[in-house]
Amino acid sequence: MSAAQVTEATIKELRGLAELAVELAKKAGADHVEALVRDGSELTAKVRLGEPELVQEAGSRALGLRVIRGARRATTYTSDLRRDALEALCRETVTLAELAEPDECALPPDPKLLATSLPELDLYDPAVAEVDAAWALKQAIAGEAAARKHDKRVTNSEGGTWSRVIGGTAFATSGGFSGGYRGSYASIVVEPLCDDDSEPGNPKKRNGFWYSSSRFLASLEPADQVGIEAARRTVATLGSRKVDTQECAIVFDPEVARAIVGTLFSVANGSAFWRKSTYLVGKEGELVASPLVTITDDPLIPRAPGSKPFDGDGLATRKNSVLDRGVLAPVLCDVYSANKLGRASTGSAGRGVGGSPGPTTTNLIMAKGAMTRADLLRQTPRGLYVTQLLGFGFNPVTGDFSRGAQGFWIEGGELTFPVSEVTIAANFDQILKRIDAVADDLELRSSTAAPTFRVSHMMLAGK
Repeated sequence: MSAAQVTEATIKELRGLAELAVELAKKAGADHVEALVRDGSELTAKVRLGEPELVQEAGSRALGLRVIRGARRATTYTSDLRRDALEALCRETVTLAELAEPDECALPPDPKLLATSLPELDLYDPAVAEVDAAWALKQAIAGEAAARKHDKRVTNSEGGTWSRVIGGTAFATSGGFSGGYRGSYASIVVEPLCDDDSEPGNPKKRNGFWYSSSRFLASLEPADQVGIEAARRTVATLGSRKVDTQECAIVFDPEVARAIVGTLFSVANGSAFWRKSTYLVGKEGELVASPLVTITDDPLIPRAPGSKPFDGDGLATRKNSVLDRGVLAPVLCDVYSANKLGRASTGSAGRGVGGSPGPTTTNLIMAKGAMTRADLLRQTPRGLYVTQLLGFGFNPVTGDFSRGAQGFWIEGGELTFPVSEVTIAANFDQILKRIDAVADDLELRSSTAAPTFRVSHMMLAGK
């Protein structure tokens, strides 16, 4: 069966619950209260080799409460939203706050800074809620079948998965904010497997994937196209081999480039700055990357995957610069990290139902360049085109970066043979500053997005 629609009446109900929790916590003795309510449902349908492997549908509704009493704070959550249960939760949370260590930076936002109007960002598609398990299974089957049919070298599969999430969010504070919005999200992923017998006596399995995702059902790529692209990408890795250890150009495919952009945020945010757990401390306003690199965080793009009308502190969201032509902008902060740093919030707070707010991103986007991907490759005499990063090897304090990689060798401006079992390494500061070409193939397929770009040289460890 399909899920119940999330309507404006649903959001009104959730706001009522959040406002009630604020009222009850104030009566219990809290100086400041924040209540977050989320209601949603998820559907996942997975098939493998044409047979259903998993069909899972679940819904949940929960409330998270944060209270401040003096300079002490506590955070709790519950899925029992009856009035008497909320009253008990509020009393307990106030008691927990009284027992907490004082923190002079645990202050609520100035009520004058709270959002007073919410933009309509068109984040909900009723058609997503109408999808039932039977239809989702058909899509997963079609995607996987297309991958297996496309090339006989696809001999196995990790499966095809179709999933959707719909939900509503409401937030209220004793400072006077109350707001809510609804959202939807759907995706399909296909993961083919190939047998690679190119190395005698050492057979290997090669796996790959492709996906499509969107807030709107009609914007998803057809299941068979996703499967064909997944098969194409997987088959292309057959015959992968190592290359000699050397220093060479590294070109990052958009799906990998966005991981680099995400890594940048991990060291360019208010929490990392006040903790001094990043090599970028003290470098705001300085050139920390190539002038070709501009990165923004924009929560106000209609229908985009990371958009939202207000942040986790109740402040209005806004477009923020992260890097402007290589210059590090003031880092993204929530109210707490801003208080720690003696500055103002950038409206960048995120929070889960059971946690405290912290700085986060919405739609984190690296601006596209002026050249095509084909031109970028033609202008790369020799190097590695990276399609996948493996493992984790990044030290945020020193900037040292070392990751396993696979992709394709570039020779004479063309992709030649597949490469695997190599490692690429450089200091992250060097990676950013050595970006010398950026393509125009930017697509907002996920909440962090980047075009193809080239780093002039990194160390590649192979054979």
